Amino acid sequence: MAATDTNTSGVHSTPGADDLAEGHVVNVQGGDWDQEMGELGMNPEERIILNMGPQHPSTHGVLRLILELDGETVTEARAGIGYLHTGIEKNMEFRTWTLGTTFCTRMDYLTPMFQEAAYCLGIEKILGITDDIPERASAIRVLMMELTRISSHLIGIGTGGMELGATTVMTIGFRERERVLSIIEMITGLRMNNAYIRPGGVAQDLPHGAIDKIRETIPMLRKGIAELSAILLENPLFKGRTKDVGVLSLTGCTALGITGPVLRSTGLPHDLRKLDPYCGYEKYDFEVITRTNADAYDRWAIRIDEMLESLKIIEQVTDELQRDPGETMVADKRIAWPAKLAVGGDGQGNSLDHIREIMGTSMESLIHHFKLVTEGFRVPPGQAYVAIESPKGELGCHVVSDGGTRPYRAHFRDPSFNNLQAVAAMCEGGFLADVIVAVASIDPVMGGVDR
Repeated sequence: MAATDTNTSGVHSTPGADDLAEGHVVNVQGGDWDQEMGELGMNPEERIILNMGPQHPSTHGVLRLILELDGETVTEARAGIGYLHTGIEKNMEFRTWTLGTTFCTRMDYLTPMFQEAAYCLGIEKILGITDDIPERASAIRVLMMELTRISSHLIGIGTGGMELGATTVMTIGFRERERVLSIIEMITGLRMNNAYIRPGGVAQDLPHGAIDKIRETIPMLRKGIAELSAILLENPLFKGRTKDVGVLSLTGCTALGITGPVLRSTGLPHDLRKLDPYCGYEKYDFEVITRTNADAYDRWAIRIDEMLESLKIIEQVTDELQRDPGETMVADKRIAWPAKLAVGGDGQGNSLDHIREIMGTSMESLIHHFKLVTEGFRVPPGQAYVAIESPKGELGCHVVSDGGTRPYRAHFRDPSFNNLQAVAAMCEGGFLADVIVAVASIDPVMGGVDR
């Protein structure tokens, strides 16, 4: 049994047989810290290296933070990524242009519609058919993106609140997100990883009753968002944990390429829906939400207000969709998949009437369907970059074609990847507990970082 040495200062030193292997165990009981460390022969300036993650409940996925600590103060912070690498971008080079949507939708799994939209807009730009996309298809794209924006923000706010100990914030956030996901599932057949936005338009039109369901859900969502606002923004405990925490100025944001709510919390109204409209966003009336304190509190507040603006856009889109029946896919049959999707007893797929038509009445239709699905359409040589405003910031897609039926290269500028650069600037000089707040206010998703 190891003996315990005690000195008069209240420091207990416990040597043992494993000292050489595992170090010296010291228990300090009261007294001045510098004095205690001096008597033990230790340097009080020594730093502790702490690994937070990659398996940690407060890192929004498999993110590893390497923190150097001086007591409770963070002196250095670094982000380690790559623990969720999927090779999605590389895999897209071996699939047809249309099948690429089934891959990119899985990157940031909380914002699938935005990856699909950016990718398809890039393909359409190379094809030169941007102006040929039916207005109804663009309106449906806007509808699905804004529903997804609300869903993503609810997760960001809910999980961030849970990490601070506010479990009710999480339960309210997930409750409201279920309302949104039920609409998305009704329209696309899936809650996530939808592959609904396709080159040339969308996979199918809105099903019967979808607009009515959306309009019935909007008041309930407004009520739930108001609950979140009341329980968070007016809560003195929440204010104490988030105000003046994770501050990053406009200069820091522009130097690091930070976008989204983090950038808008500095007072800069940077929103690509206004600055460089796409999918007809210029037709809709909404405000770009900004704050000026550039801290974690402002980022939570911006996301709450942005959800209300998204509801305003959704109301305008549903009115437009009800007025304009229109088409949902480009007219060029060399590009548009000859699909007539319907929900049947065995799930969602081509309608039986459509299958009977292409298999029983038109050999040409059957051959065209087979070649378009298995071989894909050709995209002329060229490249395009398209940027859209995702819930986390600027999401860009750079697609390159060599004239074949598959992308030569597809690369995404995911906002979470860029925004994670702010971890060091936000955390260094603050307390260890504030690291959780700062990372939650960035709202990164590692599926988008490790592509």
